[in-house]
Amino acid sequence: MIERVVTSGVFSLDGGDFDVENNIWIVGDATEVVVVDAAHDHRPIVDAVGGRRTKAIVATHGHNDHINAAAALADALDAPVWLHPDDRMLWDTVYPNRSPDGELADGMTITVGDRTLSVLHTPGHSPGGCCLHDASGAVLFSGDTLFKGGPGATGRSFSDFPTIIDSIRDRLLVLPGTTRVLTGHGDETTIGAEAPHLPEWIRDHS
Repeated sequence: MIERVVTSGVFSLDGGDFDVENNIWIVGDATEVVVVDAAHDHRPIVDAVGGRRTKAIVATHGHNDHINAAAALADALDAPVWLHPDDRMLWDTVYPNRSPDGELADGMTITVGDRTLSVLHTPGHSPGGCCLHDASGAVLFSGDTLFKGGPGATGRSFSDFPTIIDSIRDRLLVLPGTTRVLTGHGDETTIGAEAPHLPEWIRDHS
């Protein structure tokens, strides 16, 4: 079972503010879920969880628009927030007096319901950016690493284009082409739909 909640708010970085819509993904079954990202407003996420036990709130990365509802959501659901430690400096900007409850690490697995989510560390959009791969369900929760149409943005602090290209090439495009890519913003895509465009992404950036 995969459910999507969409919330709207502001992404802030490097002194700029940008209006954005975020996808929050709820993964699990009728009794237990994992929430992927906690954006802008915790209340519709709580409503969608609907009393099920929340094993964890997983932050794909530390940009404010993916974590700015994390503390309120954690308190409302009595659930831990997990973040890769390489994005701690981004977290601390939003929550200077509260630490994440746990750390994501490349290769760790999260079991929820009948799904197993594998953590793929995919830096580039941010140093601690991660994706979650459900191999049996052929689904990738890509955060802001890969979108329909190309890589996540790399024009701001703590981001790097060659690094995100390496992450996408080496960690994501090796997955089966039928893998659904459920993104942090916008419409879903597939690995097969995006893979042929890697050379042009690189060319257009140079």
